[in-house]
Amino acid sequence: MLGLGTIVNTIAVVVGGVFGTIFGNKITRNLQDMLMKAMGVAVLFIGISGTLQYMFVLKDGKVSTQGTMLLILSLALGGLLGELVGIERQIERLGEWLKQKINRKNDGYFVDGFVNTALLICVGAMGMVGSIQDGLTGDTSMLFAKAAIDIVLVMVNASIFGIGAAFAALPMFLYQGLITLIASGGSNFIGTQLIENLSMVGASLIFCIGINLIWGKKINVGNMIPALLVPIIYGLIVS
Repeated sequence: MLGLGTIVNTIAVVVGGVFGTIFGNKITRNLQDMLMKAMGVAVLFIGISGTLQYMFVLKDGKVSTQGTMLLILSLALGGLLGELVGIERQIERLGEWLKQKINRKNDGYFVDGFVNTALLICVGAMGMVGSIQDGLTGDTSMLFAKAAIDIVLVMVNASIFGIGAAFAALPMFLYQGLITLIASGGSNFIGTQLIENLSMVGASLIFCIGINLIWGKKINVGNMIPALLVPIIYGLIVS
């Protein structure tokens, strides 16, 4: 079934958000902090391993690197474009709009929960590559693994910020679903090298999310999302 991975992932986010909102008062602050940092460590290593997987190559018994300049350019140009456009501000506006629509005007944590959770579950290689795999081959294993991680992260976020965390399922569903549809219809144009380059840059953004989970918000990851456009443009130029 096309899009099954995204559907399961979306359900996991909603369940985690609702569960965290209902039972959040039973989760102590120390436990919330421990779970968030534990997930931060997991996300950190997923980001590191994902980035190094595509940067390090073994050739003639020697380890060499590839894609270093592409990674630097992607993060620099993507971050610059994101700051100019103000992507995180746009996500916050979407959160405010949803807040008005569901009549949560007095919920001071709704937007924070929506924005933080949306960035957490939308940015990164697992969602992008998993959606591409789902569209190309019907392989949902990566999105199922992402769903298992997301349900814990969203539950913790919801226990802190409330129901706004559950509504992050909406942009994630649209984002991953669109990638799956594009991949299913454009299999002839999506090459292995492009997927690897996107995975490398996406994994580096996952690493940044891990930093924010462990040490608090240090990096505006939302404004770095355009970094994912650079490998696509590079692929078009090279081809």
